[in-house]
Amino acid sequence: MTRDRACLVAGVAAGLARHLGAPVWMVRALFLALTLCGGAGVLLYAWCWAFTPWTDGESAPTRRMPVAWLLLVPAALGTLVVLVWRGGSDWLSGTIPAGPAAVVVGGTVAFATGAGLWATLIDRTDTARGPRHTLTVRILAVGLLALLFAVLLSWPVARSGVALVLVPLVGLAAVLASTLIPRWRELSGERIRRIREEQRSQMAAHLHDSVLQTLALIQNRAGASSEAARLARAQERELRAWLYDGDAPADSDLPTDLRDYAGALELDYPVRIDVVSAGLSAERASGELAAAAREAILNAARHAGGEISVYIEGSAAGVDVFIRDRGAGFELDDVPSDRLGVRESIIGRMRRAGGTGSVRSDEHGTEVHLSITAGTPHDRPAPRPASVREESRG
Repeated sequence: MTRDRACLVAGVAAGLARHLGAPVWMVRALFLALTLCGGAGVLLYAWCWAFTPWTDGESAPTRRMPVAWLLLVPAALGTLVVLVWRGGSDWLSGTIPAGPAAVVVGGTVAFATGAGLWATLIDRTDTARGPRHTLTVRILAVGLLALLFAVLLSWPVARSGVALVLVPLVGLAAVLASTLIPRWRELSGERIRRIREEQRSQMAAHLHDSVLQTLALIQNRAGASSEAARLARAQERELRAWLYDGDAPADSDLPTDLRDYAGALELDYPVRIDVVSAGLSAERASGELAAAAREAILNAARHAGGEISVYIEGSAAGVDVFIRDRGAGFELDDVPSDRLGVRESIIGRMRRAGGTGSVRSDEHGTEVHLSITAGTPHDRPAPRPASVREESRG
């Protein structure tokens, strides 16, 4: 049984109706009927609310009913009744019975306090309302409680009215103190994150001195093109990403995407690809520059092998990507016209995106230089080469 994130109040009735296969109105009528039986419906609703989880999802819960404002309406009416009583008669002296007075004052304080607590603890995280709504409701709730306290305090207090004067003070204290609960949650969450980071740092130091050193030794002893070295590099990359990237997933920027792509290529080809990034770049992995860079890296892995270096240099003016290999080299004019990988997928793609692409090759290797200026509309999604096993990127 789960509660819907888009609900009327708390999602209890809708979740229970879905769980039982019954209409929602019937479940709500059942809660109302049980409420007349000594308040059992309220207790059952609160119990389901406390122990029923939300449905899976990343969005914050949102509620269609403005509960805080609905609680403020009877609180304002109760305060108005007290003001009328104060102007018409001295009820503490016996004109108005103490029982009805206690009911009106207690109910007014309860509704005003409930509105303030609901806005602070529940509506604060509701995407449909937010902090401004919370602040407005809290100010109105505090204003009603302060006005009620001032009216009660200005009357000649009899012995039976001392407790009534203190009731609004309790409500004021509860509403004002409720602001400390989100702060306490934030401090508690920060403490948990700090403990996690300390544990992660200790684990990273231990693994760096043991497992990562062993993987690096395997790569050096086995050779860059061997199967053992490629598997060791893949495991080292995954372990470093798990240790140092933290709990948040890596953003899909150009350096991160090319590192992941290089790791997938190393499992398919006998190559070692080093990706180095310098400067700051807003280039995304879905742009044409990323697609052209992936195509150039794939060509180097296919035809050159060995060690490949990828250098990404970002600045406010634009982004430059250099892909270098140590293969035998080639002449672009000697490439058959029906092979469009370099001409169209790299150079032509960069030209259409508003950038430039060039290839320099000799007997010592090949260098592909891709460049694009900042502000160029080149963020159209580009497909990946189908030859790379996408499951390796997981």
